Amino acid sequence: MNEAPSKRRGFFIPDKFVNFTHFSGVKIEDEIRQARFRSDHQKAIVNLMYTASWLNTRQETFFKPFGITPSQFNILRILRGQAGKSLTGAEIKERMLERNSDISRLLERMARKNYIKRTRCPHDKRATNITITKTGLSILNEIDVLIDQTEKDFFKLNPREARELSALLDKARG
Repeated sequence: MNEAPSKRRGFFIPDKFVNFTHFSGVKIEDEIRQARFRSDHQKAIVNLMYTASWLNTRQETFFKPFGITPSQFNILRILRGQAGKSLTGAEIKERMLERNSDISRLLERMARKNYIKRTRCPHDKRATNITITKTGLSILNEIDVLIDQTEKDFFKLNPREARELSALLDKARG
């Protein structure tokens, strides 16, 4: 997976790589073969957990040809949003979608691939400043070309429904 991006690009065809259009609106009861739930709330929670796992599997499959994980992609996006400014590992971890990640290990692997640059923080010798490199930006740009359409293809919601779902999830976290 350490091929140059230009070599990878030619073999990555989203609809041949993974069928993101597979999901056809199958009900959670059918997916997990459970006819009844204790309550509507329990059904919603089970459905959310199942869907999160389903989405995570598809993300892992999507990012595999790029040689990164969803967590590494999340870190690169966080750093790109800093517009050249650095963040410490702790600051990155606070912003991550999955906060259980071993940030030190992730950053080490990303530094070896030259996606990030680490420098000692001048104000705190225990901290390390992290910035995204040109290589990291390049891999993000390559992914950006494919990700918008891929997300629309496999998440069968129109823009209004996506906004509603997002608002309901925000409300659920309360």
